[in-house]
Amino acid sequence: MISPPNDISEKLQAIGQQHLLMWWPELTDTQKQSLLQQISAVDFDVVQSVWQKARTAELAATEVLAAATQPIARADVAAAPKSVVRQPESDEDRAVWAAAEAIGSQLLSEGKVAVITVAGGQGSRLGFEHPKGMFSIGPVSDRTLFQIFAEQIQARKQRHGGQIPWLIMTSAATHDETDAFLSSNNYFGLDPASIFLFQQGSMPAVDAMTGRVLMSDKATLCLSPDGHGGLVTALHTSGLRDKLASMQVEHIFYHQVDNPTAIICDPALLGLHHKRKSQLTTNVVRKVSPTERMGVLVDMNGQIEIIEYSELNEVQASREDESGEWVFWAGNTAIHVFARTFFEELTSEGCQLELHLASKKVPCLNSDGTLHEPSEPNAHKFERFIFDALPIAKNALIVEGNRDREFNPVKNAEGSDSPATAKAALRRIYHEWATFAGLELSASHGLEISPLSALDAEELQSKLADGRLTLDDITW
Repeated sequence: MISPPNDISEKLQAIGQQHLLMWWPELTDTQKQSLLQQISAVDFDVVQSVWQKARTAELAATEVLAAATQPIARADVAAAPKSVVRQPESDEDRAVWAAAEAIGSQLLSEGKVAVITVAGGQGSRLGFEHPKGMFSIGPVSDRTLFQIFAEQIQARKQRHGGQIPWLIMTSAATHDETDAFLSSNNYFGLDPASIFLFQQGSMPAVDAMTGRVLMSDKATLCLSPDGHGGLVTALHTSGLRDKLASMQVEHIFYHQVDNPTAIICDPALLGLHHKRKSQLTTNVVRKVSPTERMGVLVDMNGQIEIIEYSELNEVQASREDESGEWVFWAGNTAIHVFARTFFEELTSEGCQLELHLASKKVPCLNSDGTLHEPSEPNAHKFERFIFDALPIAKNALIVEGNRDREFNPVKNAEGSDSPATAKAALRRIYHEWATFAGLELSASHGLEISPLSALDAEELQSKLADGRLTLDDITW
């Protein structure tokens, strides 16, 4: 029979987490090994420190404080971002963007760019209990999100000629199914050697009142993904950060799996990032209303930060600056470009991104071994946000994107940011390209253009004009 190592038993006893071994005698040897691995992977010092800080803040918030001691809300001191590369309006602007596009194209041809797709989530909110990247979104062909991105990467490689490694960050819930899906679809024509799947880390959920780590069964901690900011640590521990360095990759295009209209490896964005020597470049779009549920980029005491929509009440969200523009206009699209070396800085002394707590309802074991299904939030989960790297960057850049073209995410089953709105956006984009190329179509004419046929309106026009593409190559 396997006994728990003395050092683990003593440590758990010292930090008040001895309950994790409560059911040890009932476990099989395999379960014991698994439980020990889970416990060994937890940084209890960090967990305790973050929970204690949050608990102290919660207790302080319940006390009656003098008005003079009330903290000033971040929203009240934030200002609209001062330095933004806006969408081109003048000939001079267009020349700047064209020059940036040429720089980005050169970087791609030299193989200096990799793609990271954050794909740790399932499509549960869409009624799709599988990795969200497997969700069908093509308006005619039912192409999945993964296929659209894979074909964009392949098309970029064909256009520019350089390598483009594709890194896909999964989670424990999505890794195996994502791997099997890509394999069964022959990686959508990409070389399997250029695709790297790696898992984000996990963090334990803790009881909100006591900080004790919760258990989902007698051999399993309540674990959840550590957020998209877990990318920083996962790149390092997987060895992929060093792998990219050995491949001489300098820049990493980052996007999330739920936006089918993201322009993968957008040369203009890459070029602006490179030209400005940015460590972290963020694509933003103008919010459609002050209260739209988007995080926004702001200037905060001279640093670029993100304020979440949950931090803004309606009055704050509608605040205007002296020019009459919304202060909180710059919505975060979760499209970024990172300098690879910036990831090295972020992990030089452990992950520098802050751990945040989220109050959640977490089913867990009672002390008698029965499962407790809470009706109210009972626990804290830990997660890191990738945008917390913004104030750490020595040089960060904000670039305004074209919202209609670049940002049409699939987040909700119905209404805004739903499959219906994303498919409508794709149909509109393809229709605009076809019209630009000289095709006469009715407004209701359905079509779909694979990235392998054309990455943009200009390429579609050129290929149709010289016969490299025929109407049979378009999905009707």
